[in-house]
Amino acid sequence: MQYDQQGDGGPTTKGGRRPKRLRLLLIGGGLAFVLTAGGGAAAYKYGLFSDIGEPVSFGKVQKTSTAAAVSEAPSGVRMPTGPKAQFTRTSRLPDGTQIGKTTLTGAKSGFTGDVWVWVPKEYDEPKYAKSAFPVLISLPGGRGYPTNYWGTGPGLGLQKAVADGAKSGKSLPFILIMPVHNADTKHHFDASDIPGQPKMGTWMVEDIPDFTKANFRTFTSRDGWAFMGSSAGGFGAFKHVLKYPDRFKAAIASGVDIVPDSPLWNGNTQAMDRDNPEKLAEKLINAGGPDVYINFQIGTAETGREKAEKFMQDYGKGPVHTTLQVIQDGEHNGKSYVRGMREGALEWISKVMSAPTPDPTVR
Repeated sequence: MQYDQQGDGGPTTKGGRRPKRLRLLLIGGGLAFVLTAGGGAAAYKYGLFSDIGEPVSFGKVQKTSTAAAVSEAPSGVRMPTGPKAQFTRTSRLPDGTQIGKTTLTGAKSGFTGDVWVWVPKEYDEPKYAKSAFPVLISLPGGRGYPTNYWGTGPGLGLQKAVADGAKSGKSLPFILIMPVHNADTKHHFDASDIPGQPKMGTWMVEDIPDFTKANFRTFTSRDGWAFMGSSAGGFGAFKHVLKYPDRFKAAIASGVDIVPDSPLWNGNTQAMDRDNPEKLAEKLINAGGPDVYINFQIGTAETGREKAEKFMQDYGKGPVHTTLQVIQDGEHNGKSYVRGMREGALEWISKVMSAPTPDPTVR
């Protein structure tokens, strides 16, 4: 399993570190100078005031009860079911959107790990107050524990790529759910329930969707659920879609391995086959559906293209729809894959997923 160059750095939930409302930088007369020279804007720029680590919530506070909101939901829309998670702010983007983090103990997997969340600005617009939003579960490469580099900060540009795409009409305004995808820093778990090991497959296909449904307005059908990931996370992304086509519709899989290769399988080929994308694709083809959509992303400066193309040739037929996004001079890292998403993958996946529906009576 290759490791990504990161580029930068119900369920039970709990919050993060204690919030800090004011940081005082007293270096000589620097504080007085900053406040005098630039006022509040300068103070914010130089980090004197920071809301990182503060509690944060997503979505406008509902004036009605959860039960009433659920009963009033339009067809195909699942309103947040609760219990509501406690998030702490980890980043704020220039457009005012935020990345929040919480710690989740999965009721079904028993695994505890951190989850980062970002929602597009459209989510809070009044005309979308009763609309579902599509979900893109975003998985990192490498060990994928204890952090997820898609969520630890906006430096890789994933959130901005979605925001810019939504603004231009080329991408849907996806909710990004960014969980850790391994149980420790010593092993990789092939995004699977390896016998005798933490249930990382259940964590991602059961607990993470349950958490998302508890906290956000989501679609009741699989048309609103997709994965993206890089390297080991890309393997998990397209494997989950092939294994659970009744729950997830599409995946963007970047720089991926094609078959499971964790040493934790200990040669148990029968168990491995249940999480082998080749076996899963063959099973889905023989069953005749449902249709799934997989976009492979490969940079010209990395290896692995021939493996993706062979999978496409052997299994890209019937209900298994595949395409390849080639990233010119792209390397095996997150920034290259975000560039590929901007150049076509986000537009591609947006065409097969459900879009939010604005209320025509609200302006």
